Amino acid sequence: MQRIFSGIQPTGIPQLGNYLGAIRNWVALQRDHECIFCLVDMHAITVWQDPAALRQQTLAQTAVLLASGIDPQAHILFNQSAVSAHARLGWIFNCVSRLGWLNRMTQFKDKAGKDRENHSAGLYVYPNLMAADILAYKATRVPVGDDQRQHLELANDIAQKFNHDYGVDFFPAIEALIPPGAARVMSLRDGTKKMSKSDPSAQSRIEMTDDADTIALKIRRAKTDPEPLPTDPAELTARPEARNLVEIYAVLANMTAADVLARHGGEGFGPFKSALADVLIATVGPIASETRRLLDDPEHLQTVLRDGAARAQAIAEPVVSEVERLVGFLK
Repeated sequence: MQRIFSGIQPTGIPQLGNYLGAIRNWVALQRDHECIFCLVDMHAITVWQDPAALRQQTLAQTAVLLASGIDPQAHILFNQSAVSAHARLGWIFNCVSRLGWLNRMTQFKDKAGKDRENHSAGLYVYPNLMAADILAYKATRVPVGDDQRQHLELANDIAQKFNHDYGVDFFPAIEALIPPGAARVMSLRDGTKKMSKSDPSAQSRIEMTDDADTIALKIRRAKTDPEPLPTDPAELTARPEARNLVEIYAVLANMTAADVLARHGGEGFGPFKSALADVLIATVGPIASETRRLLDDPEHLQTVLRDGAARAQAIAEPVVSEVERLVGFLK
C-alpha cells in the first residue's frame, strides 16, 4: 500500500467546501492506502492566530475529521507541531530550496498582494515546510487541489536537488492525487468566490457543525437570480449562484448537473432550495451531531492526537535523523 500524507489547517470551523474538496476524499482513500493525516498548525501561524482559538479549533477540526469517518486506529491523525521532525526538515529544505523557485509560487503572490513586505517570512517559505511535511514520511502520494499543485512540484524539485547534492537516492518522487470531478464549492453570498472558513459572513458557508435549522435558513438566504432554473446545464455558465447550488446538490446526491436539472429545471428557487436543504441536512446533519458529541469530550480528542503524534514521530524520526547525518550534523 502506498503512503499518503495530507494536511489541513485547523483555523476556523470546517465548512462544506473542506468536506467535499478534501475530507470526503480522505475517508475514501483509507480503503487502499496507508494514510497520515495532519492538522498543520505550524502552517496556520504564518498568519497571526489567537492562541486560545487555535487550540480550540485544532480540537474542533479533529472532531469533524473523526465524525466524517477518519479512522485514527487504522491510520494516523495528529497535529503538526507535536512532531519536531517537521520543523527540523523544514529548515534543511529552506537551505536546499532556491529563492527563484519560491519567487514563482503564485499562491504567495495571491495572498500577499501588493502588501508582501508586511507578510511573514513563514508565509513565503510555506512550500518548503509543506515539502518537509510530506517527505519526513517518504509519502509517495498527496491528495491536493489545483491550488496546491505548484507546491507539490516544488516539493519534488527539493527532493531531487537534495538527492543530487548529497549523492543519494533518498527521497522518493511524489505523485499528486487530484480527485476526478473534485468539488469546487462557492460562497452562498457570491458564486464567483470559493466558500471559505475565513469569510466574515457565516451566511456565506455551510459549517460542518450547523444543525438542520441553520442549514435550511442559510440555503433559503443564499443568493440567487430572478430567473427559474434552466433545463440545459450550459445555461448555468453565466449564472454563478445558480450553478453553485446545482453543483452542490449534484455532488451530494451523486448526480450530474444535467440530472439535477432534469428533475428541477423550470422550478423557481423556492422549491429547489427546499430540496437542496434536505440533501444537505442528510449529509451534514449526522456529521454535525457526532462532532458536537466529540467536542463534549476534549480529553478524548487530545488522546487521539497524542497517540497519532507518537506514531507519526516513530516514522519520521529515523528519516529526519538520517537526513541530518547526510548533511553533516553531529549527533
